Amino acid sequence: QLQLDDFGGDWVQPGGSLRLSCTASGFRLDDYAIGWFRQTRGKGREGVARISSRGDSTWYNDPVKGRFTISRDNAKNTIYLQMDNLKFEDTGTYVCGAGYRVPGSRTQYKYDYWGQGTWVTVSS
Repeated sequence: QLQLDDFGGDWVQPGGSLRLSCTASGFRLDDYAIGWFRQTRGKGREGVARISSRGDSTWYNDPVKGRFTISRDNAKNTIYLQMDNLKFEDTGTYVCGAGYRVPGSRTQYKYDYWGQGTWVTVSS
């Protein structure tokens, strides 16, 4: 069975840090770009960060730039999302997806596999 497992969500105070992990069962992540998405209160799903299959290219959504860092360890078949200086508005469900860039597009990605989501709560 091919699936992603994302975990690491927790409760944290504002200004705190968390590290989310995304691993795969049944397949290697080496060939896939990995994206982290979140669904926060009052908003639909939004992209948070993305890393290329080789790890040489990353993208961050503006609200998390300078605070979140996406990385990958292909030897461990794991992608990480380090989240620092967390804010109230970062509260939500975070989910990772494995996919690839749509041929002919520079910005569009298609995701084939999804994790089940991990909950992050930022509260005092």
